[in-house]
Amino acid sequence: TPDSPPLYQLHQADIAIRHTETAALYHDAEVLDQLMRQLPENSPRRHHILRALERMLDTLDLHDIPGTATAARNQLTDTLTAPAHPSAHQISAVGHAHIDSAWLWPIRETIRKVARTIANVTTLLDHHDFHFAMSQAQQLAWIKTHHPKLYDRVRHHIDHGGFVPVGGMWVESDTNMPGGEALARQLIHGKRFFLDEFGIETREVWLPDSFGYSAALPQLIHQAGNTWFLTQKLSWNQTNRFPHHTFHWEGIDGTRIFTHFPPADTYNAEITGAELARAQNNFSEHGYANHSLLPFGHGDGGGGPTRDMLERAHRTHNLEGSPQVHLHTPTEFFTAAENDHTQPAVYSGELYLELHRGTYTSQARTKQGNRRSEHLLREAELWCTTATLNHHTPYPYDQLDTLWKQVLLNQFHDILPGSSIAWVHREAEHTYTDIADQLNTLINQAQQTLTGPGDTPITFNAAPHTHDDIP
Repeated sequence: TPDSPPLYQLHQADIAIRHTETAALYHDAEVLDQLMRQLPENSPRRHHILRALERMLDTLDLHDIPGTATAARNQLTDTLTAPAHPSAHQISAVGHAHIDSAWLWPIRETIRKVARTIANVTTLLDHHDFHFAMSQAQQLAWIKTHHPKLYDRVRHHIDHGGFVPVGGMWVESDTNMPGGEALARQLIHGKRFFLDEFGIETREVWLPDSFGYSAALPQLIHQAGNTWFLTQKLSWNQTNRFPHHTFHWEGIDGTRIFTHFPPADTYNAEITGAELARAQNNFSEHGYANHSLLPFGHGDGGGGPTRDMLERAHRTHNLEGSPQVHLHTPTEFFTAAENDHTQPAVYSGELYLELHRGTYTSQARTKQGNRRSEHLLREAELWCTTATLNHHTPYPYDQLDTLWKQVLLNQFHDILPGSSIAWVHREAEHTYTDIADQLNTLINQAQQTLTGPGDTPITFNAAPHTHDDIP
C-alpha cells in the first residue's frame, strides 16, 4: 500500500428513487441505438431504428421525463418487437466475473474481491433470472472460511440453479510449467470440492485467461471425466489468427475434447451492441455452426453481471438485426453447440499463445519453488505411504492435502508465470520455504520410521527405477 495520501476521498453519497418506466425507456433507446450503429449505413433496418428514435425524442418532454416516458416508449414498440431473422446467430450469455486469484494485487485482496462479487451476484439472483458461472474452487473455499453466511447464499442459489460452479480446477492454472501430476491434482482437488460441497460433477474445463495450453491437457481433461474446454486467450495472438472458434482439440495421445473460443474476444462482456456484432461477424464456423458463448460481467476488479446487462440481454433475445441472446448455463451452451456442429474441425497439438512469452523466463525463484515443491510432495507421499503400509503409522493426509492446495494456488496463471506484482512473488517465495520445511520434516520422520534406530548410513531411492546401483 502506498505511503502517499489517498488519491480519492468520498465527500458525498446520495440515495435516489429509481423510476421504473424512465429506466426502461433508457434501456430501450440504448439497445436500439447500439444496434443501429452496428448495421450498414444503407440497411433499411438501420433507418427504421433511426426514425423510431427520432419519434421517441419528439414525444419525450425533457421537462417531464417521468410523465412522458410511457408515451415515448410506445414510439419504440414496433421496432423493439420486430423478430430476429431465422438465421440469426445464437449467443448463450453466461454471467461471469473473471477474477485473477492474484495479479496486480495480493491474495488477501482477492479474497475481498470475491466476497464483494458474490454478494453482488447473489443479491441480483434474488430478483432476476439468469445464470452465473464461477470457476476456481479455491475462491469458493475462501468464502466458506472467511464469509460463512455469504457461502450459505451461494449454496442456496446453487440448489436453485442460478449459481453454477464450472471448470473443475482448484485455480485457473498455468498449464505449461506445472508437472503432469500437478495438473491432475488441479482437476482432482477442484472437482472433489464441487462434488463434496454441492454434489455437482463439473463437465467443462474453464480457462479463459491462461497463457497457452499444453497438448497433454485433452488426455487429462478426459481422464478427469470432463468433456468440454473453454478459453479466450488465443484471440490475443500477435501474428497468426487461430482458425476456429468451435472445434475438436486433439492431444498428444489422440484424445479429442470439444472446445470453444467465444468469438466476441472477451470474457468481461457487457452485452453491448458492439460485442454482439463482433461475436456474430467474427465467428469462424459460419455455414457449419451457429452458436457461440458470451461470458458477461465485470471481472478482475470484481462485481460480475449488473441489472443493466440483463436489461440488454432481454431486449436482444429476439430482435431484428441482432444475434439472439439466451441466458444459458455453460452446459446448455455446450449441449446446443455439440448438436449444432456435429463434425467440427480437428486441431492437433499445443494451443500456443503468441503473447506473454517473456513470463516464462521471469521470477525464477517462484518457478524454482514450484518445481521443488512438486518433487518434495511426491517424496513425502511416497515415504509416508511406505511407512503407513509397513509400520501402520498415521498417514498425514490433512497436512499433505493443505500443502498440495498451497502449491496449486501458486500455479495460478499470473503467479507461476511471473506476471504478478512483486508483492505476490515475495509471498509465494515465503510460502514455498514453509512448504519445503514441512515436507522435509514429513520425509525425515517417515524415513526414520522405516529405518528404525541406529547410526548406519542408509540411502533412499525415490526414483521408480534403479539409480546409482540403488534399487
